[in-house]
Amino acid sequence: MPEPTRRFERYVALGDSTTEGLDDPDGEGGYRGWANRLAERIAAHQGGLDYANLGIRGRCARQIKEEQLGPALALRPDLATVVAGMNDLLRAGFDARAIAGDIGEMQHALTERGCVVLTFTIPDISRRLAMGPFARMLSRRTLALDDEIRRVSPASGAILVDLAAHDLARDPRMWSRDRLHANAEGHARTAAALAQALGLPGTDDSWLAPLPDAPPPTLRERLAEDLSWGRDYLVPWLWSRVRGRSAGDQRTAKRPALSPVITVRSAGPRTLR
Repeated sequence: MPEPTRRFERYVALGDSTTEGLDDPDGEGGYRGWANRLAERIAAHQGGLDYANLGIRGRCARQIKEEQLGPALALRPDLATVVAGMNDLLRAGFDARAIAGDIGEMQHALTERGCVVLTFTIPDISRRLAMGPFARMLSRRTLALDDEIRRVSPASGAILVDLAAHDLARDPRMWSRDRLHANAEGHARTAAALAQALGLPGTDDSWLAPLPDAPPPTLRERLAEDLSWGRDYLVPWLWSRVRGRSAGDQRTAKRPALSPVITVRSAGPRTLR
């Protein structure tokens, strides 16, 4: 782990929709996300930071390596986040070792240039999907991929935050209505976990505090929400897959070049009431 007093000048985030920031609206028609929040925390602590976010939704680990690693290295970051694999879980021909191999190659390419690299494991999305056998298959894939990420990250010198190991990640209130992406609370807590892993002053493990108890939904409420989710998210996703399309088609990175971070609000978790 780097020294808590280390100053970072250039932070570059590589990844997919999670890194892009879905589903954490920024209030201006875009997405904020844990990477923005982490950049804000670092900038607030040290008085400034240049930051680029290359994440694009829909990208698999191999695509991220092929499309984003070169531009990231050209920006000469001293801090990077490499988060990938979520989209691979949903693809045919899943190979946990190969996917983690791509993640490890990205990590190593950055760390060998003196860059501090952060990554995290993927919480089991099957716990949020009402899809029977398919959900169980996703669970097996997620567990296998996380085990591989735990293997390659230390070997590359990356700092691993094991989000998947914590019960908090299973709380549905951490996730958006699409059940795949974190909501504002989930992104805020992820940023707090990464900030703690960096040893930023004032950080602790309060991001692990459980959310307030809430009454469980009734059977009628669960069924209604499952039907609504299927109509609004599952069917459109299946239709796009049939047509060979991805949510990231024709999209570019939201912050492809390094630019100064402007801190205008707290980057910490909010309190749910």
